[in-house]
Amino acid sequence: MPPPGPSARLAAEADHQACRTLIRGGSKTFSAASLLLPAKVRRAAYALYGFCRLSDDLVDVEGGSPEAIARLRRRLDLAYAGRPEDNAIDRAFADVVAQYAVPRELPEALIEGLEWDVSGVVCDDIEDLYAYAARVAGSVGAMMSVVMGVSDPVAVARACDLGVAMQLTNIARDVGEDARSGRLYLPRNWLRAEGLDPESWLAQPDFNPTIARSVDALLNVADALYARADFGIAQLPASCRAGIFAARHLYREIGIEVLRRGCDSVSGRARVPGWRKLALAGRSVVDAAAKGARAVVAPDMAATAYLVEAVTISAPRTAKRTRGLLGSLPERIVWVAELFAALDYRERISRQSQ
Repeated sequence: MPPPGPSARLAAEADHQACRTLIRGGSKTFSAASLLLPAKVRRAAYALYGFCRLSDDLVDVEGGSPEAIARLRRRLDLAYAGRPEDNAIDRAFADVVAQYAVPRELPEALIEGLEWDVSGVVCDDIEDLYAYAARVAGSVGAMMSVVMGVSDPVAVARACDLGVAMQLTNIARDVGEDARSGRLYLPRNWLRAEGLDPESWLAQPDFNPTIARSVDALLNVADALYARADFGIAQLPASCRAGIFAARHLYREIGIEVLRRGCDSVSGRARVPGWRKLALAGRSVVDAAAKGARAVVAPDMAATAYLVEAVTISAPRTAKRTRGLLGSLPERIVWVAELFAALDYRERISRQSQ
C-alpha cells in the first residue's frame, strides 16, 4: 500500500493539540516564539518539535542505548510509510511529513546527532561541534524552511545557521549541567591550548578562567551565525518573519545573560526574565517589518551543506509557499504578551518558594 499523499490526514486535531501542549510544557522559549508564526506553520512546528522532543526523551529514558536509536529509526520508517505508531506525536509528525513532503534526510540527521550523544560525542575542534550542531539543530532549521515553503538554497543555509547558533547558545548556557552528566561540548583543543585537560576537568568540573574564555569564544561564534541568519529571515514569507526573529532574539538573549554572569555557566544556569522576553517580542515585530539585513559575505557551513541540498532537491514536491497571516498579527502579539506575563509570574513564584 503506497504512502498517503499530501492531502491525506494521518492525525486528528486532538493529536496536534497534544503536540501544542507538549511544547508549552517543554520549551518556554520556543513556545513563546512560535506564537508569532501563522497558525498553519505553528501547527506544523509543534508536530516537528513533538517528534524532536519524543526522540530526545526516548534516548534519555532508555539510558542512551543503541536500542533506543534503533527504535527511533523504526518509528521514522513507520511515519514515512504513512503508518505511524499509535500515539499522538507520531501521528501528528507523520501528518506533517506527508503534507509538506519533508525530506527524510532531515529527521535522519537529528537521530544521527542523538546517536552521537549515545556513543559519547567528542568535539576536538569547532568543526566537530559544527557537525554535531548541524545534526541536532541545523536539521530543525531546515525542516522549518520546508514547512514555511522556502527552498532557496541561500535562505535554507541561513536557517541552518540559525539552528546551529541556537545550539551553540544552549551549549554555552549548559556547560555545568552537561559536565555533571559526563558530557563536554566545548571544543577540547580550546581547553588544551590553555593547559586544561578536558578529561580531568570533566572528572571535577569547576568554573575557572579557561572555561570562561571558552564560553565567551563560543558565544562570539554563535553571534556571527545569528548575524548571518538575519539575511535569511528577511527572505521568509512576511507572515513568518516575526516568529523566527523572536526565536533568534530570545535565544541570543540567553547568551547575553550568560555574559552578564561572567560566562559562569558551571555554577548556575542563565535565565531570561519574562519582561525582557516581552520586549524582545516587540522588537521582533519591528524587525519583521524592516527592509531586511544585508547578506553577510562568508562561505556556507560545510557541516550543513547536505541538509540544504536535501531541501533544494525536494523543492518541486514541497507544499506551496505560505501566504497570508492566518490570524492577525495584533492577536499574536497579545498571545505572546499573555504568555510572557505568565512566565514572569511563574519565575517570581518559583524564586519565592526557594
